[in-house]
Amino acid sequence: MNIILLGPPGAGKGTQARFLVEERGMTQLSTGDMLREAKDSGTEMGKVVAGVMARGELVTDEIVIGLIREKLEGEKGGGFIFDGFPRTLAQADALGELLNDCGEALDSVIEMQVDDEALVARITARSTCGNCGEVYNDNTKPVPADGKCTSCGELAEFKRRADDNEDSLKIRLMAYYKQTSPLIGYYHAKGNLNSVNGLGDMAEIKTAMSDILDK
Repeated sequence: MNIILLGPPGAGKGTQARFLVEERGMTQLSTGDMLREAKDSGTEMGKVVAGVMARGELVTDEIVIGLIREKLEGEKGGGFIFDGFPRTLAQADALGELLNDCGEALDSVIEMQVDDEALVARITARSTCGNCGEVYNDNTKPVPADGKCTSCGELAEFKRRADDNEDSLKIRLMAYYKQTSPLIGYYHAKGNLNSVNGLGDMAEIKTAMSDILDK
């Protein structure tokens, strides 16, 4: 099973992807993670990525598609979760062609719907464990008083992203609505689109996503 998670920054795509990896054996394909992995891999594609990043240039769609192809042609496992790609209609077309070339199909696109004001309130209260990346929230899941992460059990430095502030988040949201939100109509027209409430309880979102994938 191959799926795309759509939604603005902070909608919870990474958290739900982690659940799918743990419970369904799926592989999360995050653009940032793939680029970092490639840069340190020493492969031919990795050398290209390292050179582009060293020059401070933007990584092209062709490079990202090449990295995804390597993953698709490798271990299949329980399928793939595309997180952070595609971001544009051109990337969506390229991904569709790649899946077809590799004999794969796109089974579902899940849009995590959010209210902007509630999202800003949630993200500006967010912090993460410096050891394992577990997410905390000042209002709904405060950092433990003893300083130990509830996920990894270690004493940790709990960090806030520099751009998790209201002004930066509004800029990121605007970029999402300009570039990525057209994909909602694109995949609706293809019959792939499903939606869940991205601001619900994590367990409720997880259940809603499972219901979609198990249809």
